[in-house]
Amino acid sequence: MAEMHEGHRKRLRERYRAEGLDRFAPHEVVELLLCYGRARGDVNPIAHRLLETFGTLKGVFEATPDQLMAVEGIGEETATLLSLTVPLFRRYSACLCEEQRTLTSTAAAESYCASLLAGRRHECFYVISLSARNTVIGERMIAEGSLNAVPAYPRRVAEAALNHNASGVILCHNHPSGGCTPSADDVQITQKLRQVLEALDIRLLDHIVVGAPGTHSMASSGWK
Repeated sequence: MAEMHEGHRKRLRERYRAEGLDRFAPHEVVELLLCYGRARGDVNPIAHRLLETFGTLKGVFEATPDQLMAVEGIGEETATLLSLTVPLFRRYSACLCEEQRTLTSTAAAESYCASLLAGRRHECFYVISLSARNTVIGERMIAEGSLNAVPAYPRRVAEAALNHNASGVILCHNHPSGGCTPSADDVQITQKLRQVLEALDIRLLDHIVVGAPGTHSMASSGWK
């Protein structure tokens, strides 16, 4: 029995090296990772349990270690490995963005914000500071809230922009449980922050909402 399981593991590894992940079914992707989180045994039933528990591959990767360890067959090491996937992707995306840190278009700004907020389970509010040439010179998360609410403190926004000596600012936050349409509160706080920043001679270039899925540029839609 052990030889059969080891043969399956070997075939998964060989297939990945030959083909990549594109043709792997969701449970096969999880199985491949479990091969490195569990030294031996049949990981197929565990992969299926994870997908049944969290619904999708995305749900598995976004689960916390504690949530993962609540699934039968998942220990601390395996939970740590699985929960690393989204943070690793976020770091990788940040590296890509660092190569294109001049945000000269709405599309570039939306892509930057989407990578910054990828996989966040709660609403987070970021200030992205830019130079006069729209090069990113700093970014700071100033607030983190619940699943559907985050406070945006004008003083913290102003401090972040001033500390980076910003000429312009892009604000962004996420809606992890819904779409990317700004709420009435989003519009109201954006108007207030525009006034605060204008008084400091700092341009508010955009406020981008990152949803699940999609992004919304408030500047492009008339600050709505």
